Amino acid sequence: MPSLDTALIILAGIALFAAFVNGAIGYGFSSLTVPLGLLFYTNRILNPAVVVVEVLINFYVLFINRNGVPAVLKRVFPILIGLLPGIAIGAFVVASVHPGWIKLGTYTVILPLILIQAAGWRRPIRSAWTIGLPFGTALGVLYSVTTISGPPLAILFNNQGLVKNEFRAGLALVRVAESSVTAIVYYHLGLFVAESENILLVFIPIVLVGIPLGAYVIRRLDAETFRRICMSFDAWVVGFGLSRVLIELNLVESPWAYSVLAGTILIDLYLLYIFFTVPRAAAAADRSGPDDRMSSDMSERPSDRFGPLGSLLGYAIALAGIAMLIYIFSPAIRLPL
Repeated sequence: MPSLDTALIILAGIALFAAFVNGAIGYGFSSLTVPLGLLFYTNRILNPAVVVVEVLINFYVLFINRNGVPAVLKRVFPILIGLLPGIAIGAFVVASVHPGWIKLGTYTVILPLILIQAAGWRRPIRSAWTIGLPFGTALGVLYSVTTISGPPLAILFNNQGLVKNEFRAGLALVRVAESSVTAIVYYHLGLFVAESENILLVFIPIVLVGIPLGAYVIRRLDAETFRRICMSFDAWVVGFGLSRVLIELNLVESPWAYSVLAGTILIDLYLLYIFFTVPRAAAAADRSGPDDRMSSDMSERPSDRFGPLGSLLGYAIALAGIAMLIYIFSPAIRLPL
């Protein structure tokens, strides 16, 4: 394990990239920072710093999308009610359960959610109260344990036919509530230790730089392709983290534990192949309505990508995935325990 200074430097680089992504696509800071950060820190140390930053980010996103709040308030209200008991349960888990098992639970839950989101899963969701209350409770547990909620929220809202401004407002409204309540609960449980404060002091200037930079750069790139590439990066990181924690807990021996990473790469490469090569005729119809409604997952293929760079990115990721598979299973290479 690296020294504290080295770990902080690495975490700072991770957070800068995550802030850049958050500025570009509207979310992603915690879902990118936490899986990588858990390689160096436990949830008890990392989560409080991430939550405070998330409060600031989410209030900013809510402010710039405030016009969409009245239209989605009734939809998200059941989720907000369900969040409260879920956050209490999750915070108790963080404070009392062994960090290694929390890492295992974090990676195990997040990985399929990322892959489902990347696959563009669609199911019409109509009943707000029937879905909202249990979803909110589960989301509260997930967020207070992992500080990640973007993938399940994106899956839910993308299947409700929201206008884009409503989508962003609903996402921000739920995330403001969950991050604020979680921060308060963490404080009362005494989880804001000195090491968490040091991480927070690193995060704040990085976020102030990374988010505006991401918002500026994305104007010159195709947001859908960039978002999908970030999903792949996140999935591979989580797959690696899950493999590592299986070894740390002595549940699976190396190199067999890395079969989780290998399986993740294979699934993601297949989903990337579909994303880059299979046209979706419904995409144009879905996006051509007068209200610009979002009836599909955000990973749906748009009509214009990076141009030739889009194909190049796809090939680069495929080659990287194949190289990692060879590295994992080559008998001449032994991964560290």
